Amino acid sequence: MSRVFEEHVAMITGASQGIGESIAQRLASEGCNLILASRRKEACEKVGTLLGKEGIDTLSVAMDVGDLESVAASVEVALERFGRIDFLVNNAGIARDNLLVRLDPADWDAVLRTDLTGVYNCTKTVLRSMLQRRSGRVVTISSVVGLLGNSGQTAYGAAKAGVFGFTKSLAREIASRNITVNAVAPGYISTEMTAGLSEGATENLQQKIPLGRLGVGADVAGAVRFLLSEDAAYITGQILSVDGGMYM
Repeated sequence: MSRVFEEHVAMITGASQGIGESIAQRLASEGCNLILASRRKEACEKVGTLLGKEGIDTLSVAMDVGDLESVAASVEVALERFGRIDFLVNNAGIARDNLLVRLDPADWDAVLRTDLTGVYNCTKTVLRSMLQRRSGRVVTISSVVGLLGNSGQTAYGAAKAGVFGFTKSLAREIASRNITVNAVAPGYISTEMTAGLSEGATENLQQKIPLGRLGVGADVAGAVRFLLSEDAAYITGQILSVDGGMYM
């Protein structure tokens, strides 16, 4: 595979597993140096050790995206190490599903803190160096739930829909600085979260998907890779659905 991202540096939040790990694998295979961020630093270090075989440099940082001070400290360490961050992939996210009448306020706050405020914290902090260099790419992982809604996911849906407004507004703010801002909206992706579903539940999900299967992390990673590449240099403020046709 060509190493089109050689000498570039990407920060990926929620990089210790699932979609974040898949994105890290794809970028590493194309020569991108990586800052792997998660609350679970040891898990990121394991991912980094494996990806180091691709001949790239990796840095693992313990970061709580919902805490601006934590984000600022991690970005400072990353800039000291690499001197730049070319790409930011906001991937960290949580879900606290329940019907609205049963949804605890603490769960609502936790989801918004990670899934939306976390995007604000990370993007605002990394953006400063991008603005100085007048170059950069920001890609945020949202969800098809932000487009379609889903019963029991009012908090998650609100946060993910908020990402779309954030993406489009910021794209307009900084387009003149040669920085693009886009989002990817995955559908049902086979991850640790879906692995525990029963066979019947999985079949029910597949029936909702025109392509008839759950996605895999590599499907999302390919979309992210495209939006970070020069092939997408004239694309900003867009939402790319990776959902097997659920949202058309």
